[in-house]
Amino acid sequence: MMTSKQRAYLRGLANTMEPIIHVGKDGVNENMIKQLSDALEARELIKGTVLQNCPLSAREAIAELCEGANAEPVQCIGNRFVIYRAREEDPKIVLP
Repeated sequence: MMTSKQRAYLRGLANTMEPIIHVGKDGVNENMIKQLSDALEARELIKGTVLQNCPLSAREAIAELCEGANAEPVQCIGNRFVIYRAREEDPKIVLP
């Protein structure tokens, strides 16, 4: 579990990022979880959006994505969210 200080640090890093995961009308599926997992392995920190036509709320979507990809939710504001998962080997982001 992350501390609020660690969350704040990750939020700061995510500020300049562009969303790369978009949850649309199909909601969260296996393919999306695999994409997220691969992206987290490469980057560790991901920003995403929930599109208007998505049947899930942003909170529901981030909960399903985090559970599926074994990741931590960092932030969820409006239709945007940030997810973090440290690499098992050679993590790039070092939490304070």
